[in-house]
Amino acid sequence: MVLGFAPRFAKIYMDNTKPDFAVGEFFLKFNNKLDGKPDYDQHRKDLVDWVQNAGRVVTTFDFTTKGILGTAVGDKRFDLLKDSKGNPTGMIGLLPQDAVTFIDNHDTYSQRQWPFPDDPNDKVTQGYAYAYILTHPGIPSVFYEHFFLFQGMRKPITDLYAVRKKNGISSTSKVRILAAQSDLYVANIDDKIIVKIGSDNVGNLVPSNFQFATSGLDYAVWEKKA
Repeated sequence: MVLGFAPRFAKIYMDNTKPDFAVGEFFLKFNNKLDGKPDYDQHRKDLVDWVQNAGRVVTTFDFTTKGILGTAVGDKRFDLLKDSKGNPTGMIGLLPQDAVTFIDNHDTYSQRQWPFPDDPNDKVTQGYAYAYILTHPGIPSVFYEHFFLFQGMRKPITDLYAVRKKNGISSTSKVRILAAQSDLYVANIDDKIIVKIGSDNVGNLVPSNFQFATSGLDYAVWEKKA
């Protein structure tokens, strides 16, 4: 938890302990702009500023991606996943190598502070959210309860991670968003895999030189043929 002290102290800690990996939990919810809409741009800028002011020696949880993805899934607003420059709208659209992506944690889910939206069909178990973070840049993390306690969740997560590893998708992979509309999101990552989430048909957005890799209810992933 890093809200209680200046980022320069995180750098002092990192410089003196030299851990292999560390992540700061800069937990802020969205503020609204004057028009009443959430200010996603300012939210991710705050995360980027914290990392940079800490000397780029520590990562931070990408709360912007978590919040936007929850709204996109809950309200079928996958257009929210593309910013004005055509990049992902979360911190992964600006500084992916320092962004730890996640769906929920012990605070947001277990203590109900900012949980991924509840749904009668449980879209987390359907894989919407993990299909996104496990195919996109950033450093994805899996919530303990999703993997060990949610029925039917382990195999989708394992399959999606296997596709990520096989195709060398990394924290700095490049995203080319092919579609971002109400109930369809399609993205090409590193020209190695294509991911689709949402119930609309993918149409002709998947070239013939890509083959099916894995899927679940309303999501699918293809990989480039060898």
